[in-house]
Formats: sequence, C-alpha cells, structure tokens
Amino acid sequence: MVPGLLPAVVAALLWGGYLYSLKRHFSGYSGAVVALVVNTLATAWYLPGAYAYLGGFPAFPSLSAVGLGTVVVTVALAAAGFLTVTYALAAGDVSLVAPVAKIVPVFVLPLEILLLGAAFGPLQVLGIAVVTAAVYVANYEGGHVLDPLRNLTRSRAVQLALLSAACYGVSDVAKRVVLQDVGLPGAYWVIVSLLGPALLLAPVAIRRWPREGVRDDLPKFVGIAVVVALARVATTLSFSVTSASVAATVINAQAVVAVVLGGVFLAEEGFRTRLAASALAVAGIALIAQ
Repeated sequence: MVPGLLPAVVAALLWGGYLYSLKRHFSGYSGAVVALVVNTLATAWYLPGAYAYLGGFPAFPSLSAVGLGTVVVTVALAAAGFLTVTYALAAGDVSLVAPVAKIVPVFVLPLEILLLGAAFGPLQVLGIAVVTAAVYVANYEGGHVLDPLRNLTRSRAVQLALLSAACYGVSDVAKRVVLQDVGLPGAYWVIVSLLGPALLLAPVAIRRWPREGVRDDLPKFVGIAVVVALARVATTLSFSVTSASVAATVINAQAVVAVVLGGVFLAEEGFRTRLAASALAVAGIALIAQ
C-alpha cells in the first residue's frame, strides 16, 4: 500500500463529516467566522492531547529564510483559496462553482512532477484522474455535466472557483515541501495550519461577526473542533510521508463523503449521482493504492 494512504482516507472521512456539519449546523455563519472559532478551539483541543501523546513537543528547528517563507506562503494560499471560493459562491450558482473549486489535484499533479521531480506509475495517475472525476461529479448539481467548464470564459464565479482550486493546489504542494523537505515537525505544522488561517481570516471574521448565535451554538463549535483537530492530524500524517498528489487527491474526496451524507440525512436531490461518485472515488483510491 502507498505510504500515507490510510491517514489520507481517514482525513477525507473526517473532513467530509466536517463539511456536512457546516451545512447542517453552521450555514447561518460567515465562513471566516466559522474558521476563526473552530480553528481556535481545535488548537485548544490539540495542544494538551498532542503534548500528552508525544510526551512533550520536539525541539523547534531553526528554519532558513526560504523555509520560513514556504511555511507562510502555504498558509496564506490556503486562506486565499478559502476566501476565493466564498466569493465565487456569492457571485454564482453552486452548481457551477462547486465542481470547479474541487479539481485541486489537476493543479497538484503537474506541479509536483515539474517542480519536485515526482514520479508516478500509470495506475496511480489513472487513480488520481478517477478520484478527481468523482469529486467533480459529486459536486455537480443539474444541467449539462460540462456546463461549469464551458462557463470558464464567461462566468466570473467559475473563474474565481478555478483560482481557488489553483490556490489550494499550490498550497498542497508547498505543504508537502514544508513537511518533507523544510523539516518542520508535524506536531508544529498542525498548530501553524490551524492558527495561521484563523489569524489571516480574523479581520474578515470580526467585520462579519453576528450579533447573536455564537454563544448559543458554542457546544456545537466545541464538538466540531474535535473533528477538525483529528482531521488536521491525519492530513499532516499523510502529507509528511507521501506525495502531495496522492494525499491531496484522496483527502479532497471529502466532498464525496459530504454530499453522500447530505443525501442520506438531508434528503438532498441527486443522491444516485452522489452514490455513483462515491463508487468512482473508491475505485480511484484502489488504483492509487496499487
């Protein structure tokens, strides 16, 4: 089995549950508000748990200017990808935006091959393509299946969705560099990846802070923060031992998990399409594992 595949699958399941919970319990909040509250609480959960499990944190390495810059760029691009997709969803229909926003592996694979000299077998490349197609289909919501791509040249929302996917793609490749080449220990990267976007999004969250609701929903925020902390750990484990293409592709299958949960518990339309997408995702992951 490909190293890092199992934690990637676990991360996809956890992140998929997180996305479903956002839709069911936190749809009335700005994404920036949710990110700030949840990431801060997730850090509070993670710190004592990780300290107890590891028996203390390892010594913090001395990072070069390039290494430190890579860490900053990784976090900044992830935050930019998040903000860009929220703007895309505000500017256009979800049926056009969501499929394009989730084609992150389309950017990760060529970047990793060209910049990092990664090599993949034909079955792995096929598996990455199949899982990417599954994520696209899972987010498809009516009309012609290629409409989102056809609207690339005339829809501002779809263009923003593509930019979001590109931001996440570059961030994922940089994340692999941070964990495998720069040498930042995973224990610290979890903290950086949680608090970094929270700090960057804090000004937006403060401007959009609701007058009421956060205090009443605090138990829900605390609960979902546990899922985010565990998902971030699983994501870090995967990126620290395998290629960004494999980790990013499998973890982005979270979209399939989320829409299947939505079909089961929220009776959303297109459930058969979602099931077909989940079957594609499983088949693609099986190919990647070869």
